[in-house]
Amino acid sequence: MSDVVLNKMTEKKLALVTGASRGIGKGIAEDLIARGYKVVGTATSESGCESLKKDLQALGDEHDAFVLNISDSEQVKAAIADFLTAHGTPYVVVNNAGITRDNLFMRMKDDEWLDVINTNLSGVYRVCKSLIKPLIKAREGRIINISSIIGTTGNAGQVNYSAAKAGLEGLTRSLAQEIASRNITVNAVAPGFIATDMTDGLPENQKEAILASIPMKRMGATHEIAGSVAFLASDDAAYITGQTIHVNGGMNMG
Repeated sequence: MSDVVLNKMTEKKLALVTGASRGIGKGIAEDLIARGYKVVGTATSESGCESLKKDLQALGDEHDAFVLNISDSEQVKAAIADFLTAHGTPYVVVNNAGITRDNLFMRMKDDEWLDVINTNLSGVYRVCKSLIKPLIKAREGRIINISSIIGTTGNAGQVNYSAAKAGLEGLTRSLAQEIASRNITVNAVAPGFIATDMTDGLPENQKEAILASIPMKRMGATHEIAGSVAFLASDDAAYITGQTIHVNGGMNMG
């Protein structure tokens, strides 16, 4: 067997995970590393990036991190170009980065609406737009967008977030149709309430109300979201595209 063929067989697949510095994103990054991927994660600040890079490289020197502000078109273009130069075309792209700016609709300010749409929906567009040509050239890939149960059910005080996540699932289905013939799948994972540092900080009465609304009577774990992402990235999911996998303990069974 030639050295070229052998290198191709032993080379780790590259995964890019945005918003990987904590919570669900970090869980996804660590899970993909455990499954044999080379992972490059992103954070929004230099300090967050350094901390993430340290954590990822503790699991292997080949892993890396860089600063990515998905709300800034020019920064995304430059950062993704540098990433492609340094690491090459990713096989897996996980669009996880996002924000919340919760408020009741009557009180919602324009910037609260626009910030969430610009980050959670337009931000995914920017990342995909910067990567689509190299992915098509490679003629293979997995794009996995992290949505939310709120994109399906809605939630009082989250009109902006719900609209962005519903839009993200529309983006997922439409982009899937455009690039399916290039052996690139596009899917979404929609978590319900997941135990993270954000949910840990909620008041006890709010936690109790959340648990009461979940048929399984518990919050999900980050590894349960990561497992769904890993499945969609695997060869077993090669014929699945344009779909949203709901991981919510039974909160939405539609």
